[in-house]
Amino acid sequence: MIKSMTGYGRGESNLPGKKFIVELKAVNHRYSEVVLRMPRSLSQFEDRIRKIIQSRIARGRVDGFLSQEECGEKAMAVKVDKELAAAYYKAIKNLQESLDITGSIKIKYLTDLPGVLAVEEPAEDIEELWPAILEAVESALESFIRMRETEGEQLASDLIQRLDRLILLSEQIRERSPVVVEEYREKLRIRLNDFIKDGSLDPERLTAEAAVFADRSNITEETVRLESHLKQAGACLKEGQPVGRKLDFIVQEMNREINTIGSKANDLAISRLVVEAKSEIEKIREQVQNLE
Repeated sequence: MIKSMTGYGRGESNLPGKKFIVELKAVNHRYSEVVLRMPRSLSQFEDRIRKIIQSRIARGRVDGFLSQEECGEKAMAVKVDKELAAAYYKAIKNLQESLDITGSIKIKYLTDLPGVLAVEEPAEDIEELWPAILEAVESALESFIRMRETEGEQLASDLIQRLDRLILLSEQIRERSPVVVEEYREKLRIRLNDFIKDGSLDPERLTAEAAVFADRSNITEETVRLESHLKQAGACLKEGQPVGRKLDFIVQEMNREINTIGSKANDLAISRLVVEAKSEIEKIREQVQNLE
């Protein structure tokens, strides 16, 4: 299916106490480029995520955002530094003896001292987060690609209509072309006869020159090539594969042929058709820039 290069997708997944959110945004780009932003703690997954996106995206710049939210109660652990507590106890005991102070050393005194108790999050295996992150990435990609396909379908429909219009214009140019050549031949013959009457010019040479000039005004080859390019463009839109670059090249060739037709055909009717055709080609070129 034909796809647009622009699109947006969002995906979520959950683990106990965590939520992962992936957002993908794309704009037009000549090649494929993926730029990712994520927390430093999850950076080890960057290459994997990039390869997954690039395997599904042929063209366009994709900006990806991975965020992690904490939800629910965190599992916490309390660490006791027994060696530090023993050192505190010994120091306090020595202080009591040196100052001749009596009394028991209660446990609360020790636990209130700096460093004896510490609250920390239990160590987690970052690799265990990957299945949930992958789920969010795949979900974001699915919605992202659906949007690209929807926009691509609309673009393809518009392009087909414009190609049909160009085919009609090309047919009108081709039908007019032989008439233009004959009309030009007749005009040259009349004008040449006027010069020949006084006998100062060679009739055979002038006739040959007129024939050559008329042949140069013939646009049959250009119209045949233009119609061939139009057929190729229509076939590309039916392929369902990424065709943006290929269509871009075909449009350049179409533009080259129509410009040649305009320069060779010295005819008002064809000139008008050429102007209209160039307008359609330019609109097609703009639309093709949006295709993957």
